[in-house]
Amino acid sequence: MSEGSLYSLGPFRFCPLCAGPLEVTQAEAIPRRWCPSCQRIFYHNPVPAAGGVVVDGERVLLVRRKFPPRPGAWTLPAGFLEYFESPDACAEREVAEETGLVARAETLFGVYAGADDPRQTAVLILYRMTVEGGTLSPGDDASEARYFARHELPEDIAFRAHRQALADLGREADRE
Repeated sequence: MSEGSLYSLGPFRFCPLCAGPLEVTQAEAIPRRWCPSCQRIFYHNPVPAAGGVVVDGERVLLVRRKFPPRPGAWTLPAGFLEYFESPDACAEREVAEETGLVARAETLFGVYAGADDPRQTAVLILYRMTVEGGTLSPGDDASEARYFARHELPEDIAFRAHRQALADLGREADRE
């Protein structure tokens, strides 16, 4: 097993509890790191993220990333959940932080696998959002926030999960 594939088992090489060296074992038919001293298996699971699909007529709100990964590329306003947050609260916070808009999560739009972010594999939970106030202005880790016509989206969408969600939004609009 190469070091790259070992990393997919999790970044630890030593037990964070007892400092003993970790080994690889089969657990639930999947190779996983485990500590022979503690007998603890270390799972390397995706991290939850949430965001908003904000639509204004035929336009959808996107933000341009300010920081790596993929600075300058566009995404739906979204980010990783904090330990204390529910997914809908995270979506509302991320929309506010990245766009200056106060929006409410209305309904679940979709759930997407995000495996192309080099920081972390994620599960992206997107909500349809209704804007209730605020002024559109990039903030936090966005360098730009603006609405795009659904048929004139930028080509450089940062992550596959966001591209899939925008494609789903387009298919939904075509059915209407």
